[in-house]
Amino acid sequence: MPPTTESEEHKALREAVAALGKRHGRNYNREALWSEAAKLGYLGVNLPEEHGGGGGGIAELSIVLEELGAAGCPLLMMVVSPAICGTVIARFGTDAQKHRWLPALADGTATMAFGITEPDAGSNSHRITTTARRDGADWLLTGRKVFISGVDVADATLIVGRTETVSDKEGRTGRLKPSLFIVPRDAEGFTRRRIEMELHTVEQQFELTLDDVRLPADALVGDEDAGLLQLFAGLNPERIMTAAFAIGMGRYALSRAVDYARDRTVWNAPIGAHQAIAHPLAQAHIDLELARLMMQKAAYLYDSGDDTGAGEAANMAKYAAGEACVKAVDQAVHTLGGNGLTREFGLASLITAARVARIAPVSREMILNYVSHQTLGLPKSY
Repeated sequence: MPPTTESEEHKALREAVAALGKRHGRNYNREALWSEAAKLGYLGVNLPEEHGGGGGGIAELSIVLEELGAAGCPLLMMVVSPAICGTVIARFGTDAQKHRWLPALADGTATMAFGITEPDAGSNSHRITTTARRDGADWLLTGRKVFISGVDVADATLIVGRTETVSDKEGRTGRLKPSLFIVPRDAEGFTRRRIEMELHTVEQQFELTLDDVRLPADALVGDEDAGLLQLFAGLNPERIMTAAFAIGMGRYALSRAVDYARDRTVWNAPIGAHQAIAHPLAQAHIDLELARLMMQKAAYLYDSGDDTGAGEAANMAKYAAGEACVKAVDQAVHTLGGNGLTREFGLASLITAARVARIAPVSREMILNYVSHQTLGLPKSY
């Protein structure tokens, strides 16, 4: 059974990462924090020890991201590089791929982006049109991706393409299965365009174009016929880590609001003494704690090898954390009033950032579709 209280090791990890986050603070330098987190072993805490990692799991990695977020300095690429890409390579990569990438991802000397979203596919991953076709011993990839984080700092991007399958009896079936390819940043035909966002983060978003990008046979990660099994080996950790990102952000906003409510005196008592101020903050705290419990359950199930159970729990955790984060940020800004919109207190920018957890990597409506169909057994609506 998953634990409902944290082990002493996890508590110690939280304290250590919280101290790191406090040293860097809200105005952090991404490269400096990434480097120090790597040096301390936090970036690769989920990767195998034999490949330079900490030998832990998504449970430990989610603690790292949550605590950095709670200190105001979340590292979004932790969701992508060690959690998605590192996990997929560790589970399905060849020995050569593991040797090439895992130690570098763990020590921060290499970063990997992840490309699945497409302009015309949206939440329907079955409509992915980026196609991989064989050309001799090589692969040729053609297609487009959108809203891909951190491509400018990544050494490579793990691209989700679709390979045509062949039936021995019937010939070419025309069916396409998702497969994963490591595309180096300098590959010929692989170009990027930065997307101008209202969202202000240190990580940039990009649209990618793949124009007959030629890759060697060993660029394929895992089996080209494994399909969704390999894909969701990365997507479930992504949901769990997105929950950690949201919970950390919510905790940061709530902490700022509580400090303000404790000190701000308008009449004869701090405003936090009034229930109209105190109760919504207490509710926000409860919602964040409940979301964390579901996140911990999801991480436990995933690290235990229960992919099916982890899929359900990871979706629920991401949903709960996204909702809790948005409410916590909104209440924090409201608690500060006009000060909540100033740069001095640094909360207004979180209004936009908090919505990311509701939108990405999958919308809350698609999670509700999943739960109603997969968990409750209701008829599928799409």
